[in-house]
Amino acid sequence: MAVADWLAALDRRAALRAKAGLTRRLHPRAAGDDVVDLAGNDYLGLATHPEVVAAAARALSAYGLGATGSRLVRGSTDAHHALEDALAGWLGTDRALVFSSGYLANVGAVRALVRPRTLLVSDAHNHASLIDGCRVSGAETVVTPHADVTAVAAALAAAPGRPAVVVTESVFSVDGDLAPLARLHATAREHGALLLVDDAHALGVTGPAGAGAVAAAGLAGEPDVVLTATLSKALGGAGGVVAGPAEFVRHLVETARTFIYDTALPPAVAAGVHAAVGLARTRDDLRADLSRRAALAVRRLRAAGLDVSTPDAAVVSVTAPGPEAATGWAAACRDRAVAVGCFRPPSTPDSRSRLRLTISAGVSQAEFERALEVIVECAP
Repeated sequence: MAVADWLAALDRRAALRAKAGLTRRLHPRAAGDDVVDLAGNDYLGLATHPEVVAAAARALSAYGLGATGSRLVRGSTDAHHALEDALAGWLGTDRALVFSSGYLANVGAVRALVRPRTLLVSDAHNHASLIDGCRVSGAETVVTPHADVTAVAAALAAAPGRPAVVVTESVFSVDGDLAPLARLHATAREHGALLLVDDAHALGVTGPAGAGAVAAAGLAGEPDVVLTATLSKALGGAGGVVAGPAEFVRHLVETARTFIYDTALPPAVAAGVHAAVGLARTRDDLRADLSRRAALAVRRLRAAGLDVSTPDAAVVSVTAPGPEAATGWAAACRDRAVAVGCFRPPSTPDSRSRLRLTISAGVSQAEFERALEVIVECAP
C-alpha cells in the first residue's frame, strides 16, 4: 500500500469515529488551573500534599530525573525497595513489586499466572489492561457476565483438572461497583483456581487503614490471591504494583517481560508515593468524607432525574443518552470550569456512554457542590 493510500485510510477511519461520536482529543491543562477536578483519580488529594512533594524533591535531587535503566540493570534504587516494603506491609502480602505503570503491572501479572492449559475467567467489565493481559497471555479466556459468581463457577466446573485464574477488578472503573470478592475467592478455591484482583480504585479509599477491597474482604495475604493496583490514583503518583506470595513475585522478577524490559519508575516518583502510602494509612477521615460526598452526589443527581450508579467507593457514573451527548455534556461542564470523565464505547463494556465523576478530597466541599449544580444544568 502506498503511503498516500495508508494515510487516506486513516482519515476515513477517523471520519467514521467522528460520525459515531467517538473522536478523542487532548486537552492540556496549565499548572494551578482553577478547574474543579472530578475527572482525575487523586482521591485523597495527595498528589500535591507538601510531604509527598518534598519527598519526591529530595529523591529528585539525589537521583536525578530518571532511573537510567530497567530494574534488573541500574533502575532499582533504595527508593523502589523502600516503597515495595511499605506496600507489602500495608497490603498484608509477602512481597510487592513495583512496575512503571498499572497497565504494565496488570499485563505482566496475568501473563505470569498462565501455565500450559490455563483457563482465564474474566469479568465482562474488566479494565482494558486486564483484557490485554488475557490476550497477550495466549491462554483460553472465558468472559463471564459482570459480577456473576454463578457463571464463574460454571466456567471453572467446565474445565476440571485445568489450572485456572479468576480475573476481576475490585471496584470497577466504569460504574464504581464492588465485585463480590469473598464469594469469588470461595468459588475459585473450591475449584483449585487462583484469584487475581485489580484493586486500583479501592486502594487508599476502602478497607482497614485504606488497604483496599481485598483487605476489606479478609483476603489479604491469602496464598491463592494476587493483587494489583496502580499508584496513580489515591496515592497521587504513577506506577503500578503486583503483590502476593513471595514465590510469585520472584517469578515476576525473573520472567515478566513488562518488568524486565522496561525502564524503572523514576526514583523521585517512588519516593513521593512512599510518602503518600504513609499518609494514606492514617486518613480514615478523608475516606469517610469521600463516602459522604459520593452519597450526596447520588442524591443530588438522581433528584434531577439522572440515571446514576450506586457507588461502592469514590466513582460515580452518570448515564448519557449517547456518545455525542456525553462529549457535549462533558465539554459544557469544562466550559464552566468543571472537569468530568467522559466514557464512550469502546471504553465502556456495554453500549452505554457515561460521565464518570471521581470524587477527590482535594476539592473543597463548596466547589464539589457547585460542580454538581453545573453537571445538572449542563445535562442534555
